[in-house]
Amino acid sequence: MKDFTPVSTENEIESGASTGSSDGKARSISTRFGDYAGLFAALHFAAEKHRDQRRKGECASPYINHPIEVAELLVRVGGVTEVTLLQAAILHDTVEDTETTFEELEARFGSVVRNLVAEVSDDKSLPREERKRLQVEHAPTLSAGARQIKLADKICNVRDLMDKPPLGWSMERRAAYLQWSERVVAGCRGANARLERQFDETVAIAEDRLRKDLSPP
Repeated sequence: MKDFTPVSTENEIESGASTGSSDGKARSISTRFGDYAGLFAALHFAAEKHRDQRRKGECASPYINHPIEVAELLVRVGGVTEVTLLQAAILHDTVEDTETTFEELEARFGSVVRNLVAEVSDDKSLPREERKRLQVEHAPTLSAGARQIKLADKICNVRDLMDKPPLGWSMERRAAYLQWSERVVAGCRGANARLERQFDETVAIAEDRLRKDLSPP
């Protein structure tokens, strides 16, 4: 288990006094705490923006569970540690599904986070089928960071599709969603092999379940 040296006060973080360490280690400790603060700031912001929203599944879970799951998957499976990428994952639906603006994101979290969120956000003024077509078309042009967010997002959505499907979705519609997701992810490959493997495994399980459910008795 990795040993994290506790730091008691803000002054100790800045000076390294609690560890008696060099200036380099003090800066490292300060940076680590700054990273934690940045992640929690993004989580707090997203929780506020999504506070009245629920997922479309039968259990209608709080919407914030989804971006948390996406970020957790990036860390646990994808090995992602870049803070701006994890912030963007937490915030990835704020512009698309709430009243948040890109300018607001940039003012709070910087241009890197803003641009990552912009890359993975649909234009909700367009018809649904056009948005789906554009996701497939634009996937190969996304940055490596945006492709990783897209991969984690699709993994989470496929899991929800099978375990907590939207109300009224037939088996045929679920199958069509899986096929579309595979087309989007085909354009995201090359960004994170571990996430790609997880997606393939998740889809394989989902397709097997669908085949069994669609097969005549």
